[in-house]
Amino acid sequence: MINTITLGRPYAKAAFEFASTAGQADAWLAMLSFSAAAVQTPEVAQQLGNPALTSEQKVKMLAQMCSGYVDDTFISFLSTLSSNDRLSLLPVVLKQFTVLKAEAESTLDVEVQTAFELTAEQLQTLAAALSKRLARTVQPKPVVNAALIGGLLIRAGDLVIDSSVRGKLNKLAEALKS
Repeated sequence: MINTITLGRPYAKAAFEFASTAGQADAWLAMLSFSAAAVQTPEVAQQLGNPALTSEQKVKMLAQMCSGYVDDTFISFLSTLSSNDRLSLLPVVLKQFTVLKAEAESTLDVEVQTAFELTAEQLQTLAAALSKRLARTVQPKPVVNAALIGGLLIRAGDLVIDSSVRGKLNKLAEALKS
């Protein structure tokens, strides 16, 4: 069985190429977000899975739900998805579109977990250091996690930097077990 990420990748790439060429990447991100949220609701998912509806009827239903939030070119994109029975992939396409947009803009969302809330100055200093190390503009998302005890845990895509007290205690425990 083919992975949904594999199925959604060409649609996300095509959507991003079209949107970035047209200078509408932000608008397309918003339209994808809205339509992806719509197809995840149980009622809409049930209608999209209804074999009695044609692909045009499914697109028309989704376009009516998203009326005012999508434009004609996006509806054409939905038609392409629907004709290939891929409307349920919109959340996957959204996720991959977001990654492509971040790569193109050289930005990276970074989750910063700390035991205590960071000040704006500390967060800005950390973002500057991470931006320098990762050669990208870093957008930190602070999360307070008291279980860390102290220090911080940074998740930037596949990179994880654990300088928390909890992480160091876990490493020490592993070393003592060996």
